[in-house]
Amino acid sequence: MLKTGLQTNSLAKGASYALAAAVAFGATTPLLQREGHGLGPFVTAALLYAGAALFAVRPRGGGDTPLRWHDSARLVAVAALGAMIAPVCLAWGLVHTSGVTASLLLNTEALFTVLLARVFWNERIGRRGGLAVTLMACGGALLVAEGRGGSADSAWGALAVTAATLAWATDNVLSRPLADRDPNRVVLAKATLGASMSLVLSRVFGEGGPTWSAGVALVACGAVGYGASLGLYLRAQRLIGAARTGSIFSAAPFLGAALAWILGQRVGGPGTIAAGILCAAGVALHMTEDHGHEHDHDALAHEHAHRHDDGHHDHPHAPGDPPGPAHSHRHEHRPLRHAHAHGPDLHHRHKH
Repeated sequence: MLKTGLQTNSLAKGASYALAAAVAFGATTPLLQREGHGLGPFVTAALLYAGAALFAVRPRGGGDTPLRWHDSARLVAVAALGAMIAPVCLAWGLVHTSGVTASLLLNTEALFTVLLARVFWNERIGRRGGLAVTLMACGGALLVAEGRGGSADSAWGALAVTAATLAWATDNVLSRPLADRDPNRVVLAKATLGASMSLVLSRVFGEGGPTWSAGVALVACGAVGYGASLGLYLRAQRLIGAARTGSIFSAAPFLGAALAWILGQRVGGPGTIAAGILCAAGVALHMTEDHGHEHDHDALAHEHAHRHDDGHHDHPHAPGDPPGPAHSHRHEHRPLRHAHAHGPDLHHRHKH
């Protein structure tokens, strides 16, 4: 049985979430460099994720699965990687390299995410995806090489930004199971843990506090670029998997680089331009990728948010308990064989 409409829409919806997350994150990178000038990296990270936590403290819908106690260890790991180590590396790197270079270099997060998703979740890359990853890797290598040609400080800054992308990519892959939980609760837990850890370390290293205006600006950057962006990213992961979400999210650096250019940063030579072209080509390949074939679903019992009109959830409900538009409960799947466009979501982790 061939199904196309709803499944194709879910691919487009997931891609839209990922692109919106990229816009939210990319716009904050050059602003972070400007507002975080003179601040320690741990203070900067604490303020960013304090903003993300404030964003997540808002009314929630009732259709998503809440966090469970067995998610605690994973939450601590992703908070340490994505809400402390990564922003600290980024904040330090931004001080030692240009905003344009740093924004474009963030594309390496997509490279690392795709490769790690393949290793940990067996997510298919494909020829088109492989070519896209290769182009982005070459672009990142050009940026690092151009930094080395300038000064040792600039090269270390580029490497610090690269380290941040590796930490975020690992966070992306480890947080894949959390994408099936309530995104708001995940953002709140991760941001609160990350901000607390960074604040403690800022005290340990004796970092000074920000001015009032810088503090407000960084909290605002965190609410948009880390809170809203993470929530959208998790929703995208739920629909299209870690690798494809990470690939589309790599559009973020182009917006950041463009904004840095508008703000007056004219740093960058032929290597930066060539890297931008390579990275843009990689993003274009990912955005136009499609995937559909006949596949099998084994019998499965699990819990997550779902609808009953998506071609995969046809289980009955008790009389007087209508399924509603979106809801979460433990349910069973019968064996099923069909064909449709799909990404590597919760129900499509089959081998190829």
